[in-house]
Amino acid sequence: MLLAYEATDQIRVEPTEIETPIQKTMGVRLSKPRPLVVPILRAGLGMLDGMTRLMPSAEVGFVGMVRDEETLEPFTYAERLPRDLHGRQCYVLDPMLATGGSLAGTVQFLVNRGADHITCICLIAAPEGIERMRNLLDGVGVPCTLVVAAVDERLNEVGYIVPGLGDAGDRLYGLAQ
Repeated sequence: MLLAYEATDQIRVEPTEIETPIQKTMGVRLSKPRPLVVPILRAGLGMLDGMTRLMPSAEVGFVGMVRDEETLEPFTYAERLPRDLHGRQCYVLDPMLATGGSLAGTVQFLVNRGADHITCICLIAAPEGIERMRNLLDGVGVPCTLVVAAVDERLNEVGYIVPGLGDAGDRLYGLAQ
């Protein structure tokens, strides 16, 4: 939730009249189209509650990406997103930014659907993943921001963050067999 607060400093809002117990006044609400929160399955689900507590009227979409453990390249195995994301701010949730493959693939997926502003939120990142995202974000043509809570030392020979936490999805939900 603390990262969600930091990541939403550029969220689009519009003025709205609200009724307080004393009188009417002006406040703000999320602009339309509403922002889209996109956890990368399955590990990103662990961050979803914090985002939706901060933005309860945001919509939620899902992308299932996994990396091939030999090539370290991502592939999409599932998605549930609106077909047209034009005018949408998207917030991608991925706790571990290791090689950057899944996050980069998701960002490209959202750009291809028309998203016009993307914020990626990660708990822990490796320098290699940050560099890959920096290279990708320079060329996507839409504003993209990366919000990270901590940067660990490096990736090991099999693409895991060192010292890291291991596989975030397994840590949250157990090993899927």
